[in-house]
Amino acid sequence: MRVLPHSLPPGRPPAVLHIVQPVDGGAARVVTDLVTDQIRTGLRVAVACPEGGALAAAVRGAGAEVHRWRAGRGSGPLLLPEVGQLARLVARVRPRIVHAHSGKAGLAARLAVRGRIPTVFQPHAWSFEAVGGATARLARRWERYGARWADRVVCVSEAEQRTGEQAGVRARWAVVPNGVDTGHFRPPCEERPRALPPLVADLPESAPLVVCVGRLCRQKGQDVLLAAWEQVLRRLPNACLVLVGDGPEADSLRASAPVSVRFAGSVRDAAPWYRAADLVVVPSRWEGMALTPLEAMACGRPVVVTDVDGARESLPPGHALFSLTPPQDPYALATAVGDLLLNAPLRATLGRQGHQHVLATHDVRQTADAVADVYRDLVGVRPGCREPVGR
Repeated sequence: MRVLPHSLPPGRPPAVLHIVQPVDGGAARVVTDLVTDQIRTGLRVAVACPEGGALAAAVRGAGAEVHRWRAGRGSGPLLLPEVGQLARLVARVRPRIVHAHSGKAGLAARLAVRGRIPTVFQPHAWSFEAVGGATARLARRWERYGARWADRVVCVSEAEQRTGEQAGVRARWAVVPNGVDTGHFRPPCEERPRALPPLVADLPESAPLVVCVGRLCRQKGQDVLLAAWEQVLRRLPNACLVLVGDGPEADSLRASAPVSVRFAGSVRDAAPWYRAADLVVVPSRWEGMALTPLEAMACGRPVVVTDVDGARESLPPGHALFSLTPPQDPYALATAVGDLLLNAPLRATLGRQGHQHVLATHDVRQTADAVADVYRDLVGVRPGCREPVGR
């Protein structure tokens, strides 16, 4: 078992209850990695989440207790029963710390606990960025009010914290950048030829392969990438784009996609797609700090990302000039993609630098250490005393 340099006191480690609504996508992967690492360090960990998706099976396999929480993505008339169900679950589990992930879980958990247990809220991108008009105003008001019931609000980037502050959220902040498993996401073996997944096994050696990994939804901006793709094809007629993922926009994206765009659907492991790609594109409309660029760079691949929260902080110094584009700007996105596809030496340099950058600053173990520091600060440890002080 790996022992962290600042691991929580042994003997009677505080139990952590992670409360999560999205069971697929970036937030679910962050929780899976965090839970796996916490269990390795000796914590007793429980996870409350809906059934289905990849999350429950993954954390159960890592050794966590899994409790079913029947919750949908929205905050409609079922919210009160969902909060009541969660309050009963928390009372039964009796965790020392509650760690709520994403907007819906953050809403329900804070209403259920209301400060009675040390509570960490991690937005994974703010809820008010996903909506507009009156709904966005209501979401901002809730986040301003709900901050009183979070002992820490953990943001994955300085930019995400600034977005919260600009919305009027007054909180006790901590910034813990996202990390990825660099043992799993690693460059391909240089001694072997590039391995293409079956979906693109028919591509000629000379055909550039662009990969976009993410849930097929408005947030991830695949529609902007498709709008840019026609311009890319004018410069590189044999280029191929693969969208990896599934989601509510799948049908509309398929209907508008040219024949050079292929759909891989949901995959258990995106690493083979990163390794096969010449370039990975992340055209998001909003994020906290996206995992996809970190995973791609860990695999030694250059990226093009939109300038949303966390993007600049995730890139190595100097990469913004080549890799960063304004959000919702198909022309700028197409220009950056085309320029990099036509410059193989630059892609190789960016890929090497990105790999070293992730190893140095975005390894998942660094993220887990930083979260452990947040927990330790909340439960308290007396100087010279090995036992945490309860609340």
